Amino acid sequence: MKNKLLKKSFLFVVLAIVLTACNTSEKKEIAAIETAPVIETFTISREKLATELRLPAELTGFQQVDIYAKVSSFVKELKVDIGSQVKKGQVLLILEAPEISSQLAAAQSRQLSQKAIYTASKSTFERLFETSKIEGTISKNDLEQAAARKNSDYAQYQASQASYKEITTMKSYLVIRAPFNGIISARNVNLGAYVGPNGKGSELPLFTIQQQEKLRLSLYLPEIYTGYLSKGDGLSFTVKAINNAIFEAKITRMSGALDNKLRSELVELDVPNSSKILLPGMVAEVFLPLIAKKSTYVVPKTAVITSSLGLYVLVVTNGKTYRTAVKTGRMLKERVEIFGENLENAVLVKIASEEIKDYTAVN
Repeated sequence: MKNKLLKKSFLFVVLAIVLTACNTSEKKEIAAIETAPVIETFTISREKLATELRLPAELTGFQQVDIYAKVSSFVKELKVDIGSQVKKGQVLLILEAPEISSQLAAAQSRQLSQKAIYTASKSTFERLFETSKIEGTISKNDLEQAAARKNSDYAQYQASQASYKEITTMKSYLVIRAPFNGIISARNVNLGAYVGPNGKGSELPLFTIQQQEKLRLSLYLPEIYTGYLSKGDGLSFTVKAINNAIFEAKITRMSGALDNKLRSELVELDVPNSSKILLPGMVAEVFLPLIAKKSTYVVPKTAVITSSLGLYVLVVTNGKTYRTAVKTGRMLKERVEIFGENLENAVLVKIASEEIKDYTAVN
């Protein structure tokens, strides 16, 4: 009887010890959770980030050309001046080169002379050919010589014609006409000035013509942003000379390659300018809306840590923090685009710091 009582007493003591140990461990776990720092977290999500970039650009005439003299000559007549509106084919100036007129007269005389010689040799060959139809009247050798003389004279006649046309073309260069509708933006000659393809007469262009009814807006897009724009996209821009005015244009041409020095892509926009309020040479500021084509992870800037270890965020898993390396993309005022592995639906520390180490308990 006593043994049974002793056994029961022993069991009660063991059970009490076990219950006390369990309560103690639970209290320790609760205490550990309560003493863990309270850290604000959030669940990462994807979104299409839209930002705006401002880039300098330059306005130029849609067509612009410097006009030079093709032949050595002197300025005889000036028909236009700076600011003159010109039409395609309009005479701009007339040059004078007396030696070309002499060359043309000589070429014309040679042409007439060769034509007469060819006409005579051709007539001789035709008579001999008709006579040769009667057997025994003309030898075959004489007929062949007459044919060769006729062909030779015809070749000489063609050469004289080509020479005459060449000098006629050179003379036509003495009258310079506008290649397209535009405005004379520069003039570097006066009456009597010597001009030509060589020497001092070729140092400066005679005129510069610009087409201003439509302008080109040229800008260089940095490599990192080349994927956000495409042909046909509309952009807006401003110029300092015209305050509070916003102009619209569409991307018409993209080079499709990066400049080796600037590492950027040339983009051109056609700007209607019928009012001519915009002038070639103006510097513009272009607003580029950069809307991502794919959704990406966007987090607060405070969630990204920059240290000697690199860029990383603190991912919370099972109540503990883990450093995860990331790369950053575009930035807004308070948010930044990040790229990394295993970030889908991850919980991140919102205000991260280097003081929070790996495996830090998070309440």
